[in-house]
Amino acid sequence: MKLRIRKDRGACPVPPNLGDYAETCRSFSWQTARTWLDGLPGGGGLNMAHEAVDRHAAGPRAEHVALRWLGRGGEREDYSYGELAAETSRFANALGALGVAAGDRVFLLLGRVPELYVAMLGALKARCVVTPLFSAFGPEPVATRMQIGAARVLVTTEALYQRKVAPIRDQLPALEHVILVDRTGPVEAEALAPGLLPWSQWVPSASSDYRIAPTDPETAALLHFTSGTTGRPKGALHVHEAIVTHHVTGRYALDLHDDDIFWCTADPGWVTGTSYGVLAPLSCGVTVVVVEAEYDPATWYGVLQDEAVSVWYTAPTAVRMMMRAGLEMLADYRFPALRFVASVGEPLNAEAVVWGEQAFGCPIHDNWWQTETGGIMIANYAGVDIKPGSMGRPLPGVEAAIVRRDADGGVAVADEPDVEGELALRAGWPSMMRGYLDEEARYRKCFAGDWYLSGDLARCDAEGYFWFLGRADDVIKSSGHLVGPFEVESALMEHPAVVEAAVIGVPDETAGQLIKAFVTLHQGHAADEAMRRTLLGHARKRLGPAVAPKFIEFREQLPKTRSGKVLRRLLRARELGLPEGDLSTLETDSR
Repeated sequence: MKLRIRKDRGACPVPPNLGDYAETCRSFSWQTARTWLDGLPGGGGLNMAHEAVDRHAAGPRAEHVALRWLGRGGEREDYSYGELAAETSRFANALGALGVAAGDRVFLLLGRVPELYVAMLGALKARCVVTPLFSAFGPEPVATRMQIGAARVLVTTEALYQRKVAPIRDQLPALEHVILVDRTGPVEAEALAPGLLPWSQWVPSASSDYRIAPTDPETAALLHFTSGTTGRPKGALHVHEAIVTHHVTGRYALDLHDDDIFWCTADPGWVTGTSYGVLAPLSCGVTVVVVEAEYDPATWYGVLQDEAVSVWYTAPTAVRMMMRAGLEMLADYRFPALRFVASVGEPLNAEAVVWGEQAFGCPIHDNWWQTETGGIMIANYAGVDIKPGSMGRPLPGVEAAIVRRDADGGVAVADEPDVEGELALRAGWPSMMRGYLDEEARYRKCFAGDWYLSGDLARCDAEGYFWFLGRADDVIKSSGHLVGPFEVESALMEHPAVVEAAVIGVPDETAGQLIKAFVTLHQGHAADEAMRRTLLGHARKRLGPAVAPKFIEFREQLPKTRSGKVLRRLLRARELGLPEGDLSTLETDSR
């Protein structure tokens, strides 16, 4: 689908923060962007929690709602910036009372409850290194991450502790303190084992007066884990300086304005949920909606409507699930406040971008970044034309290029448009990871000179828009052609029967590899031989016989991580009988 959605800036409900892309890129510098934040009083450096909470609490936005929590049972709690500052200070003081010091690792294993956000920001105030964990993880991925991170403090609930931590507690020698949150009733301290502390008896009684100590911008702040195809998860370290990128991308990539009601559907157990469910929007001073309940289209549409959400950041998997449910579900909902929708997690097919206009009255803006980059690097912006299917253009201050690696470990930068190669970023943006924890050699392999090598294959067109092709290890070599799976998947999804597709290569003596597609259909379409032939013919017509899939297998669902990424490498491993690698983040599975 080759089309362009043109932006009429005069029709925008509010002027976009980034209107003239070329001029903004020319005039932008990270040094100037640093001045958009306050810094700690008295020249004390830069602290994420100060920029996200305390600076607003000390100014005219003190009474503005920072956090609006919607519980799964219908509960509703609002926290102003002033109240959030007080609560996070109490938690920072509670850590100090335990002897927890700057640099200690604080892990958070909680659902989306207010205490998660209070603990994260309070620990950042105390200059601890914070790692949020996804609460649906089982004991093994919890143990692995806490072992690698040498967790000293864990904040969780009694139920999660008993199910997921107690069985592996003897594997966590660094863990000294477990703070238990229980919203269903008080935790009796007398009944707890040594080292277990009830939040209700430990945190609320702490002082709400806390002075953040001087914080060097290069001080470690966040430890996010990302899974590789094999081996143990990698712990990517980010520093307090990353808040500069969070703030800039909140303004430019998500177009946040002061009066916005913002909702990021990602759980803070993932880097998106931390960077854009907490830090970026709070640094911009907006109201952040937090929904405890899991995905359900009626619930989500209700939140968008009833909370008057104006900016929404979600995932392609959720978009495709809503597409599968059908537009008829939207008949009872209205979204007059919604003006900007963005998506991240994996590439967004062109059909989904356009579907956003049908469903919500505005297209869905794809963007690209990684755990390692710490923030959005390439995006489609509110005031800039969209090419559906494209990741967009680099953030001001970010230099992106297509490169080819050479035998000596160096890279050659493509100087012509539409050359296929590896997407690389010139190092130097504030949220770039500062290392993989205890894995210096693995970290160094990510760089060639001053280029960060993403491992993603892409191309850049003549107007500077980047197009995702696939992970380097996902590319298929068939009859001399290098085929990016995303191109084939997008063509299949253009057929009205297809809601999702994933493509792999399977060995063939003549062609090297042949292309096989795994397809999920919209409701009401039969997964039969007639449909298989129809889709094979559709793909051949769209892509030509050299690139079209030779085999199609229907699936009720595709294997995905808990953050919504389709695991092509798992499909390939099972098809070929190869090792399945790290499955700690596996959410959905269909064999």
